Amino acid sequence: MRVVSMVPSWTETLLKAGVQVVGRTRFCIHPPKQITNIPIVGGTKDVSWDLVVDLKPDLVLLDQEENPLEMAEECPVPYLATHVHSLASLQKELARLGEHFENPQLMEMSVEALDLVEAAPLKWDLQKIPGFLEWVRPPGKSYDEVLYLIWKKPWMSVSRETYIGSVLEKLGARVAEFPEGEKYPVVELEDFKNAFYLFSSEPFPFQKKIGDLKALDIDGAIVNGESYSWFGVRSIEFLKEAYLQK
Repeated sequence: MRVVSMVPSWTETLLKAGVQVVGRTRFCIHPPKQITNIPIVGGTKDVSWDLVVDLKPDLVLLDQEENPLEMAEECPVPYLATHVHSLASLQKELARLGEHFENPQLMEMSVEALDLVEAAPLKWDLQKIPGFLEWVRPPGKSYDEVLYLIWKKPWMSVSRETYIGSVLEKLGARVAEFPEGEKYPVVELEDFKNAFYLFSSEPFPFQKKIGDLKALDIDGAIVNGESYSWFGVRSIEFLKEAYLQK
């Protein structure tokens, strides 16, 4: 089956499973060697349907959290839309894809994901943060919760209702609370003085702005955003490694 994947996490996962991906977004950057010769048809929010049609795909793969509804409504070829918003939903969608593509590797990933879903949460340790890249400033006290930042101007965080929030809770972190339905709330840092700040390396390049963060006089760390947000094979391997190191 020839697949155009509009979801970076799924592109990497499908290629790992041996599925034929014939088109991708410009944000599909993993695995580097395999994606080089796969044509780009747009981004996660925009697409050239002419380029897609030229590739003669059997299926376009979308995700409700990654792609706008219009992309599904305008798709000129058959599509499949997943909805990954937690570890539990990842497991179900991997099983669904495994059945759809009749792919044993994807089915095996769904089993690994189920093991993680059923595993007890780890104990969160600010001195051993999974995916740690660099300190903004090491914790000078204990903290009640974690505020995970994905954007600046405005500051944007994530709630427990997101995939990132699900990963953080599996790692044992208490995620800052927000009103129901606010998945990616705009925040003011001074409103979360009892939270330790985690700055994601993507989509905003916080690690490249480390000097600006240090000037804020706050305790925090830069973490690998791909590890926390790229659901699929990358996330499974990240969490499995965290459990092995517990």
